[in-house]
Amino acid sequence: MRSSVKRGVAAMAAAMALAAMWAQWAVAQEKKESDCIVCHRMVTPGVVKDWEAGKMSESLDCDVCHGEHTGPDDIDKLKMPSAKDCGMCHSDQAEQFGEGKHALAWAAMEAMPRTAHQPGPIIGGMKGCGGCHRMGKDGGKCDSCHTRHKFDPNEARQPLACNTCHMGFDHPQYEMWSTSKHGIIHQLEPTTGRAPTCQHCHMQKGNHRVMTSWGFLAVRLPEADEGWMADRAVILKGLGVLDPQGNPTARLDAVKAAKVARLTAEEWQAERDKMTDICRQCHSTRHVNEHLGAGDQLIREADRLMAEAIGTVAKLYDEKIIEPQPYQPFAYPDILNFYDARTPVEQTLYEMFMEHRMRTFQGAFHMNPDYQHWYGWAPMNKDLADIRAEAEQMRADRKAP
Repeated sequence: MRSSVKRGVAAMAAAMALAAMWAQWAVAQEKKESDCIVCHRMVTPGVVKDWEAGKMSESLDCDVCHGEHTGPDDIDKLKMPSAKDCGMCHSDQAEQFGEGKHALAWAAMEAMPRTAHQPGPIIGGMKGCGGCHRMGKDGGKCDSCHTRHKFDPNEARQPLACNTCHMGFDHPQYEMWSTSKHGIIHQLEPTTGRAPTCQHCHMQKGNHRVMTSWGFLAVRLPEADEGWMADRAVILKGLGVLDPQGNPTARLDAVKAAKVARLTAEEWQAERDKMTDICRQCHSTRHVNEHLGAGDQLIREADRLMAEAIGTVAKLYDEKIIEPQPYQPFAYPDILNFYDARTPVEQTLYEMFMEHRMRTFQGAFHMNPDYQHWYGWAPMNKDLADIRAEAEQMRADRKAP
């Protein structure tokens, strides 16, 4: 009896010793660093610190995303990952992303006629437009929101993650939201979920397919209202999508490809229905329809001002007071030339569209009355007055001896 007990104790002791040895081996293996980490701990220690702070470091090595680069002698083998690479593990999110507007960000930038003529650092150097629009480059850059090398999903769930790109001159949506009642409640109670965030409305349940009903340009076709459709046609000419005679141009294909406008009623309605359902999680159907409808009507009013402004400048072309630049396909104002416009009156026209019209409708849909009115609608009216006065002055200057 005693001998069997002794044998049992001995066996248990041996098993425990074996388990301890296994644990030590496992720890040793865990601590064994890849060649990438050994090198980059000296070369880029901040990158390694970020990487080790994230969960991906627990299951992946660097070469899974960056390829077979092994050192300074084969740097040409280094690969920068895209959404396609991320999709190997995150297939649902990558597929959703590919169907949304963020995947088209680079195409949307390249659809602008003067992009190729900007200084290199602004586009390719990522110091201007390219810095945000890179999100859609080479199939998509997930680290625009899940910053490298931690790649923390919790970071991308915070509204601040959107602030880098959705701020400033022509798209200050974060600024509008953060100072709206929605944004204020979230800042006062960041963990209660009482108010919607950017992600709640635009990435419902983590869906990476980001798309809006009106699109970047707040243009949809067709319009049932004949007066609005007439104004819209003038705006489309000013955007270079239609020629001065109203015929489609090659730029229409670029607009379609980048999805910066909604070109069928069904496409617009599908996105509106999605947003209505989201708003109805907190508000009544009547309340939602009233507020979204008010935003639609503000676009109608803004388009009325915009069409007059474009028409006023177009007459200066007709009268040959303004001559087209060599890069302009038509003798007609081209808003998408942006700040490359050569006359002060055209600079005002571009600012009226890209800054103040944008803020008029963006402020309305992001529930920020002050932004909508004093940073959007009011400046639009001033712009129109300035354009009228400038046009008359240019005519007077031409007549002067």
